[in-house]
Parts: sequence; C-alpha cells; structure tokens
Amino acid sequence: MMRKFAKIYTPIVFFLALALVIIPYFWVADYVFSTWLYRALVFLVISCPCALVISIPLGYFGGIGAASRNGILFKGSNYLELMTQVNTVVMDKTGTLTKGVFKVQEICFVAPPKGDLSKEEMMQILIAMESKSTHPIAKAITEYANSDSEAAQIEEIAGHGLKGVVRGKQVLVGNTKLLVRENIDYDKKIDAIVETIVVIAIDGQYVGYVLIADEIKADASEAIKAMHKNGVTQAVMLSGDKDSITQKVAQSLGIDTAFGDLLPENKVEKVEALKQDPTKIVAFVGDGINDAPVLALSDVGIAMGAMGSDAAIETADVVIQDDQPAKIATAIKIGKATKNIVLQNIILAFAVKALVLVLGAGGLATMWEAVFADVGVALLAILNAVRIQNMKF
Repeated sequence: MMRKFAKIYTPIVFFLALALVIIPYFWVADYVFSTWLYRALVFLVISCPCALVISIPLGYFGGIGAASRNGILFKGSNYLELMTQVNTVVMDKTGTLTKGVFKVQEICFVAPPKGDLSKEEMMQILIAMESKSTHPIAKAITEYANSDSEAAQIEEIAGHGLKGVVRGKQVLVGNTKLLVRENIDYDKKIDAIVETIVVIAIDGQYVGYVLIADEIKADASEAIKAMHKNGVTQAVMLSGDKDSITQKVAQSLGIDTAFGDLLPENKVEKVEALKQDPTKIVAFVGDGINDAPVLALSDVGIAMGAMGSDAAIETADVVIQDDQPAKIATAIKIGKATKNIVLQNIILAFAVKALVLVLGAGGLATMWEAVFADVGVALLAILNAVRIQNMKF
C-alpha cells in the first residue's frame, strides 16, 4: 500500500516544489531565485512522508504487541485490520466453547429385582468394562475411579457398545440401542435425556446409567455477549456432537445459530454457505485437526492454541494461547483500537503537514518548522502508537 502511495505522492510533491521555484519567475516582479529555492526546499522537507511511513506500520506493530500481551498471536497486521470487519463468528463446540474433556456428571442406579447389587458395585463393573475401550467417553468413566475387577470375553458391538463378563456376570455397556438389540427392558424416560448417557445391564437386567457431559468453559457465555457488543451480528456454533446436545449448549450460551451431527466436510459446507453473502466477514474458531480446512476457508481463522492440534495452529491466522473464548472479543477490541490509532496518526500527519506546507509556500515557515513538521510529527505519531501497549482490554 505504501509503495502505491509513494508512486503517486513522490512525483506530485517533486513537481510542486519545482513549480514553486519556476512559476514565480513569471509572476513576481522582485523575483529572487535563492528565496524561492529556499521555499521549495522547505516545501520538500515538510512533504517528506516519514510520519506516515513510520507511524502506520508501528501502529500495527503496537497492536500485535498488545495482542500478544493478552495471549493472542496475530500472524500479520492484515489480520489485525480484518478483525475489525468481522461480523460473523463461527465456532466449533468441543474444545472452543467447551473444555473438550468429558466427565461423569451423574450416576443413576436402579436396584435389580433379583440379586444384591449396590451403586458402588455397578460402577466397579462399568469401569472394568470401559477400561477395555479407547473411546473418549470410556476414558471419562475410567478416570472417575479405579476398579479392582477385571473384564473378560470383551466383544465390541459397533455403534452400540461393549459386551463382556465381569465377576462372573454377563455385562452390557453402551447406548440404549444395545439394550433394544439384546431385548432388555429399561426405563424409556431416559430416551429424552439430551446429554450422552452410558447404560448398564447386568445378567439381562437394566441397572442404571451414567451421564457424561463436556463442561462448558467458564467464560463462554460472557464471550458471546462481548462479541455481540463488538460488532458481531451472528454467532454460529458447529459440532459433530448430536444435535440435541448442540442446541442445548447454544441456547444456554445465547448463540444465534447452531448445527449438530456434522462431519468435517459438513462444517466446510456451512462456512461456504455463509461466505456466499458478500456482506459477511467470517471468522472461524476451532482447535482440532479436522478444523484445519475450515480455518483455511474462513476470512480469519482463529485457533485455540493451548490444546489445539498442530495442524489447526499452523493453518490459523490468529492463535489464542490460553484457549479462552472471551479472547475472541478482545482480539476485535485490539484491532479496533489499533485502527483508531493509525487513523489518528494519519490525520495528525496530514493536518500538520498541510498547514506548514501552505506556510512554507508563502514564505512564512522556516526550515525549523519544516523539520518539526517532518521529524516532530513522526515522533508524536510514534508515541501515540506506543500508547496502545498500556491500554486495558
């Protein structure tokens, strides 16, 4: 941009200074060459765009520095500028708005009519079974407590769960489809539960369930409110989780639109659909390796850096180092503050230079005023740019 400006600005200034020496010869009766040459030199010194050349990039460097002090990494000043225009923020749910760590939230135990089974024993059997699985939900259950039992004859039933033997008992662990498949009666009220549940049946009897949920980040709700206050007109959440959970999280956080049951390619389709509207400047926020294509597609890709995959961090234009969604709004605020400072520097430089240029052309400004209009204004612009480092966001 500065090169384009220089190609136009430099020839204009040079020929104006030349005209300032030559034209008065034909119009001024007491023309003195040295006087008008001095005025032309003053004109040239004043017109030197040092303040602009130094202060504009420095303003953006200051903004990038302020962002890094707030745990936000911008990979270029152009993204700092683009953040001020973002009006649509699309977020992945898991790892962005939620912690991405599944935990046991509730345990429901139903004492079987036959046999003496306690809630603790049910959990011991469940943990023994899930210790044989690598699923994230299984990991959440095994981290809940230790089990002194060992599961044997494990059979994994795709899309349903696990079947095996613990303490000599036949055990089924999985979703309600597994109970239906094995013709085991259960309380149909649990079908209305929005969150993910793992049901347990022992020796052909339904004995309860464990509710597993991903915890929402503490600042997620405030993050959505702050984004709306800072020019984001539409907050969208995308998730591969089941749609009922996605909609519940979206409603609790005040998100405008949410889509669940999505594959990675479906997320790309959703962002592409949003970008069909030329008025939308889209930022996508994600952390997983599957989010990399969407991060690259969006106008501004934002990665959660603490737990984010290397692919997401590499592809993103902006990295939030502490995984706090509230930093999305902070990034927008810093971008706007930087833009304001750059505009202030431009107005300051042009206003002072224009004034001294007129005075210089009329012989009312000396070389000292010319030096101030050049170097002095540049110094003021630099000090103004550094000011952003001390701002609170």
